[in-house]
Amino acid sequence: MEISGRTLRVLLVVFVVVLAGCSSAVPVTETEPGGNVGESTADAGTSSGGGVNGSLEVHYINVGQSLSVLVIGPTGETLLYDTGHYQDDGEHVLQYLRAHNITRIDHLVVSHNDADHIGGNAAIIEYFETEADGIGAVYDPGIAASTQTYSQYLDAIEAHGVTLYETREGDSIQFEGVDVGVFGPPEPYLESEARNENSIVLKLAFGETSVLLTGDAEDDQEAYLVSEYGERLNATVLKAGHHGSSSSTSPGLLDAVQPQIVVISSAYDSQYGHPTSEMLDRLSARGIPAYWTATHGDIVLASDGERVSVRTQAEAPTDPDQLREGNPVEPSMSGEVVERTVLNGRSLQTETTTTVATDGGTTTMSGAGGALAVREVHADAEGADGENLNDEYVVLENTGSSTLDLSGWTIADEAGHTYTVPEGTTLASGDTLTVHTGSGSDTASDLYWGSGSPIWNNGDDTVIVRNSQGDVILEYTYE
Repeated sequence: MEISGRTLRVLLVVFVVVLAGCSSAVPVTETEPGGNVGESTADAGTSSGGGVNGSLEVHYINVGQSLSVLVIGPTGETLLYDTGHYQDDGEHVLQYLRAHNITRIDHLVVSHNDADHIGGNAAIIEYFETEADGIGAVYDPGIAASTQTYSQYLDAIEAHGVTLYETREGDSIQFEGVDVGVFGPPEPYLESEARNENSIVLKLAFGETSVLLTGDAEDDQEAYLVSEYGERLNATVLKAGHHGSSSSTSPGLLDAVQPQIVVISSAYDSQYGHPTSEMLDRLSARGIPAYWTATHGDIVLASDGERVSVRTQAEAPTDPDQLREGNPVEPSMSGEVVERTVLNGRSLQTETTTTVATDGGTTTMSGAGGALAVREVHADAEGADGENLNDEYVVLENTGSSTLDLSGWTIADEAGHTYTVPEGTTLASGDTLTVHTGSGSDTASDLYWGSGSPIWNNGDDTVIVRNSQGDVILEYTYE
């Protein structure tokens, strides 16, 4: 859908207010304020891979059986994706925003209008419009709900004259320094306008890192996303759909997104059994670590455009099979977040990194998963390649949260030249290992191939790493 050449869809609040049982309306403006829905692009939300300035923070606020995600851009611009459960009227979210000195919400995005996602809308609009620096605009999928929570949300929109946009697939929310692509809901709506299946789906791309937020999308919307976007869904981090229900975070979506971690937002004692064993089994089968607000508390991703620092309020298992062994963290509990692991950003066109399964040649710390990535290929040695073989090297990095046992693993190029990692070689979380082409004495951080001639082409080659069972762990292609 092209936005260029048509009037922006400013929601006729008089219409939705009538649906909610309210009596009066907000004046409607046709003028697009700065920072609202802007130009549509075919690849909205897909990083160009260029340089970036500053950092992007994505905060998964611990709100129990609910969802609220705060995004802070490199220039301080803010986006709030959902506001928590109606049972606390946004108390936990407001407390978190005030604690982090957030004085304005530039973009308030409503994934869908279920009461466990818009519970704090009215209170947050009221607070920022009367005691802080306001709400820039609200973005809504346009499907009403017949609940008191929804009516109060619209009353707050009306009372303070906040601009409300119907937001659909193909729109792009203008957010300085970050590509924010809108991948849902489609037009026409799916499944007879079911709210979950028509969630606003956002992809936030910052440099080589990205985050996919899917609201409560279930099997129908996920199937649509995979069919429509395929590899464009690829993201560093995926938020589990519908709080980790069995009908979301499907095999097809996981295979398209290829996330390095999945973040789950639900209560420790969820009456729905979230996250379900079926969903966790899908993560386990792919070796994808899981972070759960119920046991990790607040979860903060901090990206510099190349790497993502994963920080949590509490230390807890990330192995999907051991996720429930963590201790509960109540939404009201305070505490600073601490870095637990670092993820490498990646471009799907040049690098495919497979997370290492915890039974696939790894030594695993309690509840953690290991992941291996290529940090650097230095193929063009200084001077003549054949005379400076140790300046030709590959740098591997453990981007997971557990130590990897690399004993017997192999590293090969596209032509089949193969090096076997010595027995007893381990790589701790966050550490790097440099494999030089020439000869030398192995250390904990440097290994030597022992080749008498160059291995890596100065352009167009592939690094292939297999574990001791011969399974391909990663393939990294460079040009």
